[in-house]
Amino acid sequence: MKTSTRHLIIALSLAMPLAGSPAIAAETHDHGHAETTALTLDHGRKWATDDPLRLAMGNLRQAVSEALPQAHAGTLTDAQYDGLGAQTNRELSYIVQNCKLPPDADAALHVILGDVVAGADVAAGKQAGQPRADGVVALARALNRYGEYFDHPGWENVSIPH
Repeated sequence: MKTSTRHLIIALSLAMPLAGSPAIAAETHDHGHAETTALTLDHGRKWATDDPLRLAMGNLRQAVSEALPQAHAGTLTDAQYDGLGAQTNRELSYIVQNCKLPPDADAALHVILGDVVAGADVAAGKQAGQPRADGVVALARALNRYGEYFDHPGWENVSIPH
């Protein structure tokens, strides 16, 4: 993904609380994990998705599901972390270029994509002092949030070891 596309995603995800799109509030996870943003459903239903979004998120889910056990075990190599980061960037770029959601669904998606970008940066080693494995876990959490809030037939959450 080009740096400008990455900056666009980050800017949009950070601007969402200010824009007053879907109801957004801070929540804390009891297990000492980083603070996350709570989203609302679309009048009690999951947000709509389209084919490009489902394709890219499915690809990310597959890649993270394969990498997570190795990251957890400490056996994922730097090259594999870099590959996961690169694939995440490609999938995000594809989403930005091809996904066409209604404005409210798009706004909710940008919150999730902000979490994906943050996780990918840690996994790619771009956040000094943070273990790269933490980035893979953050990616898994972001993907699981996507599954909670977006209607993606057949979606299965990423199993996160504790």
